Amino acid sequence: MNSNGRFRSAVIFGGAGFIGSNWANWLLENSDAKVHVFDNLSRPGVRHNLDWLQQSAQGSGRLTITVGDVRNGKMVESVVRHATEIYHFAAQVAVTTSLVDPRYDFEVNVGGTLNILEAARKFGRRPLVLFTSTNKVYGNIAAPTAREAADYRLAAPQGVSEGQPLDFYSPYGCSKGAADQYVHDYGRIYSLPTVVFRMSCIAGPRQFGTEDQGWVAHFLYSALQSRPLVIYGDGRQVRDVLCVEDLLHAFDVVRGTPAAYGQVFNVGGGPPNTVSLLELIEKIKSLTRRKVPYITDQPRPGDQLIYVTNHQKLTAFTGWQPQFSVEQTLQLLHEWWKKNRTLFDEYVPELPASAPRLTVVPEAA
Repeated sequence: MNSNGRFRSAVIFGGAGFIGSNWANWLLENSDAKVHVFDNLSRPGVRHNLDWLQQSAQGSGRLTITVGDVRNGKMVESVVRHATEIYHFAAQVAVTTSLVDPRYDFEVNVGGTLNILEAARKFGRRPLVLFTSTNKVYGNIAAPTAREAADYRLAAPQGVSEGQPLDFYSPYGCSKGAADQYVHDYGRIYSLPTVVFRMSCIAGPRQFGTEDQGWVAHFLYSALQSRPLVIYGDGRQVRDVLCVEDLLHAFDVVRGTPAAYGQVFNVGGGPPNTVSLLELIEKIKSLTRRKVPYITDQPRPGDQLIYVTNHQKLTAFTGWQPQFSVEQTLQLLHEWWKKNRTLFDEYVPELPASAPRLTVVPEAA
């Protein structure tokens, strides 16, 4: 029961993943909610996250785990029936995968989301539905101008607001954008309390970053394991980074702010936490005292040159502000890797097949 005397039952789709497992653990440690993790366990490393959650639950009876796929509507219905809160993090997460198999991307991201929304409205409990979308729904933004040799800059230094026109730019952008709009409109049409987070780059402990998703962790782990990085483009591409601890705080404050229901929010580290690929390499060198060799290739279809979050709408509704810097987020990642480095013995991503065509650069300039 929460402070209003209401029973809390939270279902987390994608609950064994990086964000999902961190949020499940936060709920177990900071609330009395029953937590139901639903995941197909397709991501490398997520079984270790389940072990961690089971230890965190400590036989309390508050944690339930279902191995299933959001494309299975019947399974989705079975776990949503008694939910008071639904957190939808399950997704096909890579632009590159969407280019190879756009139908799979659509079925998971759009079909899976529709299954969750239909289940949410079917049982009449009106659960909160919080969906994590992506900055990729804004597409290529506008042509930036290069500044010196380190990064690109937007014409609007305050970043991208929710008023930016949608421009999906890739199958992944299309599927996440369609899901984003379904969630938003189900809130309007069926009076479901929904919230959409259009997120920038999230990083932090329990992240098994890959070349296609989780680039901050991928860069750091590559350096720690002496594996050369592949940079697609000139390395001046810019993102803003948000620590997962700040994201968990955003989930919590939005859940407790009914005025935010029905809204779409851009969520990210904002202008103070912007960093280019080349700049992040320098920060990793400083943190680890290791050289960070990288190889370059042509830009990939669907990649954004720059994205910086303007999170002022979320701040206005809730008072939320990011607290962790890029350097602090890297430090948290580094500490987690040192404590769990044996997990990476079974998880060593290979270089892409195109590697022989690349030009070797010994280390960042």
